[in-house]
Amino acid sequence: MIAVLDYGIGNLRSAEKALVHVGADVRLVSEPSAARGAAGMVLPGVGAFGACVRALRSSGLMEVAMGALETDTPFLGICVGLQMLYEASDEEPAEAGMGVLKGKVRSLSPGVKRPQMQWNLLHPTNAVPMASGGASALLAGVADDAWAYFVHSYAPEPTEDVVATCDYGGSVVAAVERGNLWGTQFHPEKSGRTGLAILENFVRRCG
Repeated sequence: MIAVLDYGIGNLRSAEKALVHVGADVRLVSEPSAARGAAGMVLPGVGAFGACVRALRSSGLMEVAMGALETDTPFLGICVGLQMLYEASDEEPAEAGMGVLKGKVRSLSPGVKRPQMQWNLLHPTNAVPMASGGASALLAGVADDAWAYFVHSYAPEPTEDVVATCDYGGSVVAAVERGNLWGTQFHPEKSGRTGLAILENFVRRCG
């Protein structure tokens, strides 16, 4: 079972349906006890960083997410769900993130229209963050000229965990991977063939 954390932010049905489409047994989880025994966990997020962090904490699902990360359960953060994994965000500096990934979330370049609300081309970084020394499992089977759908005004600053970027007023972090911890700044559930391939890779990782 893959648990999609439902902490009262946004519509999770599209993520749920996309995961079901690629063969996952999915459960929308709003109570911590319902996530017990999950083989994988998905943390979506839309809207503002601070509001999402506060909602996740007040729902009791912050501890669930941290527990999954501490036990190396396959974990996928999507959009603001990825951003919350970092230490902080320019969007609300006073609100701390989960701090699982080092670094901060920064505003997109002032020279571009915000939010970035469009399809954009992914650029694999050829980073190898896997403990096994293999290629990115998140991007397995994804073409080098793959397109993904973005809706965001902020993005993580680049670190060694980055496995894909896009170009929007400069290089912007699009996907990160560190072992069983995966994250996409774009929305895989809205990214057609590219997104479905990534979700299928995640389901396979959950095993």
